[in-house]
Amino acid sequence: MGMHIGQGVNLPASTWVDESNCYAISIGDWCGFGEQCLILAHDAQMDEFLDAGLVAKVTIHQSCHFGSRSVILPGVEVGPRTIVGANSVVAKSLPPETVCAGVPAKVICSLHEYLARHEADLAIGRQFLWSEYNIDVLTPAHTAQIMQALAKGPVYVTGGFSAELQGRGGTRRTPYNETAEANGIEYLRQRRAEK
Repeated sequence: MGMHIGQGVNLPASTWVDESNCYAISIGDWCGFGEQCLILAHDAQMDEFLDAGLVAKVTIHQSCHFGSRSVILPGVEVGPRTIVGANSVVAKSLPPETVCAGVPAKVICSLHEYLARHEADLAIGRQFLWSEYNIDVLTPAHTAQIMQALAKGPVYVTGGFSAELQGRGGTRRTPYNETAEANGIEYLRQRRAEK
């Protein structure tokens, strides 16, 4: 029996998954992992002393995203729609709809607060359409435009995830179908309805 990997999951080849205990790992739909993440379901550090190693479940709910080189330790549950910053160590369970980072990973803010900050930044400018600025179609002129904008600060490339859902390139993901509606899109709809 293998691990559960949901639909639409971005799991780069550099992600290391605890193969010998993969049956204890569950990854929900639409999760994303940066390069070189580690997902561990066992801890054998005490094996020499106790002749025993710990195995514990790892449950990652839908629409969670992990920055590069994050480490997920055994016995944790990561709530739906949680973002974990790069180089974090998830040593304890994390609540849903939060942004977490650190060693060990701790809540920094709610997902709502995080998205509100980025929505405010999006409203004031510097956006580039993914369809015109992704690496597959990037021209020297577009590179110069985006570099000029980057000299003034961060920019946003918009529309990439929507393009993925329409089958127009983007991130490599596990197969998905109409039953796996992206949870983040539903969250966004709810947020917009509240306004």
